[in-house]
Amino acid sequence: MIVGVVRENFPGEKRVALVPASIPNLAKVGATVLIEKGAGTAAGFPDQFYLEKGAQLVESRQEAFERSDILFQVRGYGTNPEAGKQDLQWMKPDQIVVGMWDPLGNLAALQEVADRKVNLFALEMIPRITRAQSMDVLSSQATIAGYRSVLLAAVNLPKMYPLLMTAAGTLSPAKVFVIGAGVAGLQAIATAKRLGAVVTAYDVRPEATEQIESLGAKSAQFQLAATEAQDKGGYAKDLGEEFYQKQREYMGEVCSENDVVITTAAIPGRKSPLLITTEGIKRMAPGSIAIDLAAERGGNIEPSLADERVDLDGITIFGPTNLPAEIPNHASQMFSNNITKFLLNMVKDKQLHVNMDDEIVAGTIAAQGGEIVNARLRSMMDLPPLSPSPGDNPSEDKQEKSTDA
Repeated sequence: MIVGVVRENFPGEKRVALVPASIPNLAKVGATVLIEKGAGTAAGFPDQFYLEKGAQLVESRQEAFERSDILFQVRGYGTNPEAGKQDLQWMKPDQIVVGMWDPLGNLAALQEVADRKVNLFALEMIPRITRAQSMDVLSSQATIAGYRSVLLAAVNLPKMYPLLMTAAGTLSPAKVFVIGAGVAGLQAIATAKRLGAVVTAYDVRPEATEQIESLGAKSAQFQLAATEAQDKGGYAKDLGEEFYQKQREYMGEVCSENDVVITTAAIPGRKSPLLITTEGIKRMAPGSIAIDLAAERGGNIEPSLADERVDLDGITIFGPTNLPAEIPNHASQMFSNNITKFLLNMVKDKQLHVNMDDEIVAGTIAAQGGEIVNARLRSMMDLPPLSPSPGDNPSEDKQEKSTDA
């Protein structure tokens, strides 16, 4: 069993799919690890660290693909449509490819990979059950994004976060409003509180109030009915335009009272819900900062643009799409733990078994043997259902968790 790891080639991507500390765990089950030279350098893991843990270095991306039975990536072709397309030529039938692939948002790339007859596992589709928590890349990377978003706002805000009483006078604390109390939102709340801000947060799920208040933030209470804010897999779902229209009216009022707004409401495979209109964000005072973590799919804040800084009447709006790559060392450590545990879940007696009776395997596999095999993806592509249908076979011990980012 040979596991290959390539250097990420998406612009600005500094993470690596496997860190040296994970290699001994793979070696225990008989795996040989191949690392493309320089794969971990940008994340703070030089080649020598990998060699010391028993990995072998390979000269090129092509060699890593061609020699590997299993290929690890942070960003597969679906999330890296330009530079990642070259990987198709090196993929082999029955090879296992694991990483983030944006399967719900890039169906065309998914079909191209399926045509290569590889076994493709898209880690974004890890079921949100108790047993899979340690494999959940969306949650681990959202933790980084939530933390980093608060720092981005702090650097650009013309105020300090904490209350300070000095000889020069008293400085009032900054006020931060976080929308969405999933993984990213909760981490943003906790980080802003640690820096001394007064934090208010809102989540459409009534049960999130306790989590918000446990971190020392105030929970904004809007009189809006939303009893089914997440789907059966634990991910956020679309609640309809009428609901969002009413929600936007409240959002503008709360924005006007805060110095920083951070939005985190993303729906997998769907356009992000518009939560704050241009008029709503303009109610903030000049110098205020807005961070839209959902900008990649249209954004929660109307004027936000993906990976751009927008200045609007003295208010600055950021739409970062890859904040985890800005803290690549810890982001890589978390991703590496996720992907390693995912693979080890399929290894029994040092042999790899793609067991479709395992809910984690069935829910995550997107393509196998030249076919799109995931039920949800086949439906989106207007393909007839397979029988039995991977990804549509819930197990008896399923326990859902609502940690939507």
